[in-house]
Amino acid sequence: MPPGPRPRVPDAEVLRRTAEVIGELGPSRFTLADVARATGLAPPTLVKRYGSKRGLMLALVGGAAASVEAAVAAARQRHARPLDALVDLATGMARGIDSPTVLANHLAFLQLDLSDPEFHAHALAHARRVVAAHAALLAEAWAAGDLAASPEGEAPDVERLARAVQATAGGALIAWAIERDGTAAAAVARDLETLLAPYRAPERHPAHRRAPALSAPAAPRR
Repeated sequence: MPPGPRPRVPDAEVLRRTAEVIGELGPSRFTLADVARATGLAPPTLVKRYGSKRGLMLALVGGAAASVEAAVAAARQRHARPLDALVDLATGMARGIDSPTVLANHLAFLQLDLSDPEFHAHALAHARRVVAAHAALLAEAWAAGDLAASPEGEAPDVERLARAVQATAGGALIAWAIERDGTAAAAVARDLETLLAPYRAPERHPAHRRAPALSAPAAPRR
């Protein structure tokens, strides 16, 4: 009997494998044939599904924005305390970086995100969702008594702190690639702890504190 049809490889798996291929080869060097080998799909199947190499890359950056909520849910499931979930979430990219070369190839993709309007729209949406997720976890940490109040008893500015978390995570990755001391994830987590240490409450306070207000993220500009 002839073999039956191959099971469909879900988009999420194709995109995950594509990210791995880009990390290995870089965005300019990889081909649809490379992704086909990594996924077990034929190149024409990829063309039918995504249209072109560019279409596949756009699907990858678009999927990153859509996956933020799932990443937040996974971090919450792994950690009972919001600050621990925050650090887990902010080190997510670093856990997929196992060499400076892989980071360099992802940074080459970032150049495309910054220079191409279509890619930038997706990158901006992803960045705003990540910062909003960080801010929400910080607000939960305040409500749980894990963040210290200002001398005036006011809640911390969680939106500004969320942006600082994002900037620290990205900067720590670059520093790790230069220094090459330990793993990328450990380096990012260490610098995040340095950032958050002054904000941690010396002891936990009763829950149900009033959470700081969060503004809705702006729509991505195109």
